[in-house]
Amino acid sequence: MKLEAIPGAPQDGDLEFVLATEKEFEEIVSMSHGIYGGLDYLPSRYHSWVNEKDRMVVLAKKKGDVIGLISMFVVDGGETALLEGLRVAPWERGRGIAGVLQRFGCQLVKHRYPSVKVMRLTRDDKLTPKELNKYKVISKQGILLVHFNAPELSSRLSSIPLPPGPSRPSPPILLSPEEVQGVFLERGGLLKDLLPNQTLIQDWQPFQASPGNHDLLRRKSIRWMADDSIRPRVASLCTAPFPVPAGPLCFYLNIDVFGSGLRGAQEQLLSHLAAHVPLLPADVKCQLFLPPSMWRPMADFCTNVLGLKLDKGYTEQYLLEADI
Repeated sequence: MKLEAIPGAPQDGDLEFVLATEKEFEEIVSMSHGIYGGLDYLPSRYHSWVNEKDRMVVLAKKKGDVIGLISMFVVDGGETALLEGLRVAPWERGRGIAGVLQRFGCQLVKHRYPSVKVMRLTRDDKLTPKELNKYKVISKQGILLVHFNAPELSSRLSSIPLPPGPSRPSPPILLSPEEVQGVFLERGGLLKDLLPNQTLIQDWQPFQASPGNHDLLRRKSIRWMADDSIRPRVASLCTAPFPVPAGPLCFYLNIDVFGSGLRGAQEQLLSHLAAHVPLLPADVKCQLFLPPSMWRPMADFCTNVLGLKLDKGYTEQYLLEADI
């Protein structure tokens, strides 16, 4: 399906926009080779994205070849468009195509979903002064990236002790779908003081903590935990692992942590690892997103207690917003 051209396209005049289909998959993978340090999620998500309700994946083509991609996903009861997957082919960068794609995506989503008020996105790179003028920084989380061999860790996971410290009267709780709504998604719910700016970030996707997102999140393969179902101090969610291009058999495991209870965060990390690691055949890149103040003690726990390898130092995930 060909889409209407918009003002501001590159001056060579031969750029066209089309909705993505299954057949462009190989072109997308080739164009994106090497990005995100081998942690590119798009090969594992592309096929579901092109068929997902309330999502538009737009490609920029030049002389019939794909040179750019952007996805706009409408959430929060139709009020928010999430910008994801923005990328431009290496040989076309620096020509303004990313900006044109983004403007086109915003115009398209506003045309199809008039109720959308804002665009949100997450980033992990330094923001330029120009970008800080363009976007409002809603919140930020620390990023902790570690790696390990799954069979090796699995062989000793059950014998790893928690460091000495205050212990809660009961182990962390694996939440049912009904408990998820009460803990995470009710307005003014149990996590209202723990979530950054009342926002639940799952696998780089920010959602308002509201019941309107419950069905959408329920369709995902997420493992939800809290240290207490009545008065939680820390909660977490773990996305199902998926393969990434970092190695022949390499999986990515993404865990988002909210709150301030270090002991509870450690217990929940061990629980998420115990649930997934025995099922994985080889190497794993595990990325934890957590309050900045928790980064150092969790990094020490991962390296000194769990024996995981730290891939890089402290970096941050920014949640950004702009009006549409």
